[in-house]
Amino acid sequence: MDESLDMGMDVPQTPLTEWKNEPSVTDLKRDLQEAQSTHDSQVMQIEDWLDVLHVRGKAAPPKNRQGSQVAPKLVRKQAEWRYPNLSEPFLSTEDVFTVEPISASDVKAARQNKLILNNQFNTKIDKVAFIDEFVRTAVEEGTAIVRVGWEYEEEETEIQVPEFEFYADPQLGPMHATMAQERQMDPASFEQRAEPLRQAHSLSMERGVPHGVRQVGMKAVKTTRVTKNQPTLEVCDFRNVIIDPTCRGDVDKASFVIHSFETSLSELKKDGRYSNLDKIKTTENTPLSEPDHATTDTSNFTFKDKPRQKFVAYEYWGYWDIDGSGTVKAIVGTWVGDTLIRMEENPFPDGKIPFVVIPYLPVRKSTYGEPDGALIEDNQKITGAVTRGMIDLLGKSANSQTGVRKDALDVTNRRKFAQGQDYEFNANVDPRQAFYQHTFPEIPQSAQVMLQMQSMEAESLTGVKAFNNGISGQSLGDVAAGVRGALDASSKRETSILRRLSKGMVKIGRKIIAMNGEFLSEEEVVRVSEEEFIPVRRDDLPGNFDLRLGISTAEEDNQKAQELSFMLQTMGNSMESDFSRMILAEIARLRKMPALAKKIESYQPQPDQQAQLELEKLKAEVAKLQADVRETETDAQLNQARVGTEQARAEHLSSQTDKANLDFVEQESGVKQERELQKHGEQARSQANLKMLEHSLGKNGQNPGQTRH
Repeated sequence: MDESLDMGMDVPQTPLTEWKNEPSVTDLKRDLQEAQSTHDSQVMQIEDWLDVLHVRGKAAPPKNRQGSQVAPKLVRKQAEWRYPNLSEPFLSTEDVFTVEPISASDVKAARQNKLILNNQFNTKIDKVAFIDEFVRTAVEEGTAIVRVGWEYEEEETEIQVPEFEFYADPQLGPMHATMAQERQMDPASFEQRAEPLRQAHSLSMERGVPHGVRQVGMKAVKTTRVTKNQPTLEVCDFRNVIIDPTCRGDVDKASFVIHSFETSLSELKKDGRYSNLDKIKTTENTPLSEPDHATTDTSNFTFKDKPRQKFVAYEYWGYWDIDGSGTVKAIVGTWVGDTLIRMEENPFPDGKIPFVVIPYLPVRKSTYGEPDGALIEDNQKITGAVTRGMIDLLGKSANSQTGVRKDALDVTNRRKFAQGQDYEFNANVDPRQAFYQHTFPEIPQSAQVMLQMQSMEAESLTGVKAFNNGISGQSLGDVAAGVRGALDASSKRETSILRRLSKGMVKIGRKIIAMNGEFLSEEEVVRVSEEEFIPVRRDDLPGNFDLRLGISTAEEDNQKAQELSFMLQTMGNSMESDFSRMILAEIARLRKMPALAKKIESYQPQPDQQAQLELEKLKAEVAKLQADVRETETDAQLNQARVGTEQARAEHLSSQTDKANLDFVEQESGVKQERELQKHGEQARSQANLKMLEHSLGKNGQNPGQTRH
């Protein structure tokens, strides 16, 4: 055990926080010490599995100078066949993640998260290198531990920016009215306008007078440019990650995870999150002086200058009662030796430990899994022993050597025989018995049967289909059903492993989504195609989503493609062209040809010239029929209008006839003459009354034309 873990070495230090109950280095080291024994046991077991994989250490063949040292790598052979089957489903598709909304209000956010998440995996993260290391680590060690983080870098630079001035212009009133309406109804569109124009609008709203903006020159401005702002993924060394042994297989329930890593003063100063760097004793905490830390550097090279000297730091991610209330909160602390250099609350938005543990073959109530090597270790040993015996049988034989009977040749002819010349043999010796040609002995059939048995046993345990012969259905009967049953069992075994790996990737994706909503820039531009770019705003990312991986095995894709091909063959003649294109596009997508699938979906068939002429002829005939129909409808409307006119004319004639008849009756009966006499009588009486009024006014001395007031 490292001496730095001694509980008596706690040195009083200045608190790094204002917490009421800040943990000390001793408190953090105590958790490390308590979990160290369980961690060491798991490390020894994984190292034994790695020895079996590489046939080294305890798994190496026994030393025997007279015998063969050949060691067949059966576990390595199975692993090499497993790597591509597990990595290709992740790498064969451009979009690894599919983000689906939980509610209708999350549709836009889900689309934005899918764009930014897949863009980060395709451009920001070396997806091929990460997936390969992730899969190989899980296959070889039985467990893959991935640390999810965030990397942010910026630099100061001087740039030339335009200089603007604002001026009052009443003619710009309609423009600012439109911008005010846009700011209220569509804030996203308003924010996309140029910054000077938005400032002019704000100034106009403040002063009540429309203002414009114009450029008056250029000026040099010092600004901070973000050079890197992206998530990071690291497949950790299992020897340098200590997990709370009480979590019983669920890392989300772990109270702490401690990760040791190599760093330097220069790197810590550049990070900017660490304190007490002047108190670090770099020479006392080098990787070689930390026995509990595993380093990949096997050389004894060390930097002489202090800023670059490598030392080991321990990072504590866990939970602590920082305010003395009895409720723990997520924290992170880092120390080097006995110096605490970082202490703060967990900076990640989800508030969880940033480690994802993915088991290859799960072990009940255990955080770690098992590799295939744990199952076929004995098969590899037996195969090695039988192979070495067969090689020793052949190697110890005097193959191609020739034995000569002593009395068959004299000295002179013996010399000729050795030189390959013609020679004479003694007459009393039969040459067929005097000379003997040694050959390799026949290898017993039992040895070959034993090798075949071990190979079949290994394949049945791992479910890996061998390069030749491999898994077959002979044990189930030499029929198609038996072969299909064996292949389905192998595919299900591989799909089961792939499902656990994909679940780990989903956890990684969820952590990155949470960090994107907190640490991403205000706006990111994502390339959708070669000519299409979409801006993604950080404010649009929060929401509730269902995260899935768009992966599948080659066997599943091949089976789906065959079923769709059969469907297309049986129903192609009676199926519409649109449905046929849909099935063809899906087949191309399953065959890993996305470009062809897109072309099939967007293809619009172009008719030939004759068909085009026939189509134009039909269009002309339809147009003629439509014109005839419209003409018929117009005539009908005209005739209907004529009916109304004729009815009105008939009514007019009828009314004139009635009037004439009435006049005739009144003329004959004298009614008309009586009316005339009454009319003339009324007029005469009115005139007489008027004359009398004028006469009366004249006697009174008044002018009849004046009016008394």
